[in-house]
Amino acid sequence: MTRGRNRPITHERATPDHLERDLTPSQSDETAAANPGARSRVDARFTVTPEVRGLLALWKGNVRAVHRELVLRAARQSPPADAPSLTTLHRAIHRDLTPGERAGLAGGERAARKHDVFLARPRGWRNQVWETDHMQAPVLVDVEGKVRRPWITWFTDCSTNAVTGVAVTPGDPSRESVLAALRSAVLREEPYGPFGGVPEKVRVDRGKDFLSRTVTAAFDLLDVTVEDLPAYTPHLKGTVEGLNRAVESMFLASLPGYARQPRPGKRSSRPKDEVLLGFEDFTTQLLAWTLWWNTEHRPAPLRGKTPLQAWQDDPTPLRDVPAADLWTFTLEDAGTRTLTTRGIRFRKRDYVGPWMTGQAGIQVRIRFMPHHDHRIEVYHAATGRYLGPADLADQATDEQISAVRRARSARARRLKKDLEASQRERYAAVNQPEAPQRLGALTGAQAEAELAQSADAGLSQLALPDVIPPAAPPADWRTPASLAALTTPGPPVRYPYGRDGASAPDGRDGRAAPPTTDEDGDAS
Repeated sequence: MTRGRNRPITHERATPDHLERDLTPSQSDETAAANPGARSRVDARFTVTPEVRGLLALWKGNVRAVHRELVLRAARQSPPADAPSLTTLHRAIHRDLTPGERAGLAGGERAARKHDVFLARPRGWRNQVWETDHMQAPVLVDVEGKVRRPWITWFTDCSTNAVTGVAVTPGDPSRESVLAALRSAVLREEPYGPFGGVPEKVRVDRGKDFLSRTVTAAFDLLDVTVEDLPAYTPHLKGTVEGLNRAVESMFLASLPGYARQPRPGKRSSRPKDEVLLGFEDFTTQLLAWTLWWNTEHRPAPLRGKTPLQAWQDDPTPLRDVPAADLWTFTLEDAGTRTLTTRGIRFRKRDYVGPWMTGQAGIQVRIRFMPHHDHRIEVYHAATGRYLGPADLADQATDEQISAVRRARSARARRLKKDLEASQRERYAAVNQPEAPQRLGALTGAQAEAELAQSADAGLSQLALPDVIPPAAPPADWRTPASLAALTTPGPPVRYPYGRDGASAPDGRDGRAAPPTTDEDGDAS
């Protein structure tokens, strides 16, 4: 091949067609702006359509199941269409969907959130923001002979990562658990210090216990702003959520009875000879771990400092509340009552105290701890001065309470569906190692009445009317043979008017008249 003299010699090489397609610009700037990072689709290759996305969501990200569905749908068309191969489908899904979209279609919003990018909040200063949460410990604990998973309620400071307050409840938590944890968080005296004081803001996640009337009133009296976060947004309170994860992996996983929630349809397995911790021992070890977290652990965000060092290095002044005032703020208000010679009537029960002598007739205001119905706190209605506590009068003995609980358990077994909510046992939240304390006080009269009612109900249920057959009717009655066989011989029949054959006042004798017959011959 010869080249002309005047034609310059170039070293250009032909560009393959597929490279030209990949090097072509986007179709429009608007498309590129709407889908940043998206590849050009100028060729006719298979892409992920809304139909494919719907199938991925239906089959929880199972690509093979989606491929089978596409093959079946293509075969049903007239004429039959071609379905993409499994390899082509895999390639299109990885090309057209982001890792977050693939995870979300397979595992939902929580799985997709793991691939998102979040901004970090500034550290702020101590007591600027607290976060609080309930956590059910994945550990089986022996609570009075029953295996339970206790609940942990705690407050943590977002600036120093310190656990300011904690409360442990053997059963389901309530607003009483929140108030107990709040008192331990605010107080800085032993054994709660040095962390504490009144925060400026507390973040909660729409929990009904944290937003109850009593807890909200306590925050208002303490001049604390409550930030109610949207539901299912744990990343907005990452400090306490990180604490929940840390306590499980660093402490709870090493305890006997650790039972991570199994997958649906599977039961958690543990050794049969495993000795579980008691509630008091579990609380002791949890508080010891909390002390280690505050004084020895060095979280990464603190850059080599412990929470205690970060707390002490912060010069922000603290706002304290006296313990007596704090106790008042964290009680539920029950309104005013009149102090009578029988004490104070509250919830159809009488409460008395030694300080009531000579005080009958005054107006008082009642405040009480939720579910602790064995004692109330009494204040003067006009001045607000604290008068003293009042205990439940005629409180039932331990034997009566145990007998009532046994009767309730038997009744609950018979009517489990109807009485399940009302038979829930509640325990007091604690800040120090101590035996679990049941809540729900009874008077002696209430215990005896409930036991009597339960005994009567049990006997009535055991009564069977068909055990004793009915007595035989008089001999001159016409009784069918089938009914006569079901009767038992009885004593001689006594007629209502004297001896046999005596006449009745109307002139008839006392015996039953023989049956008559009608025109058809039927007895009447």
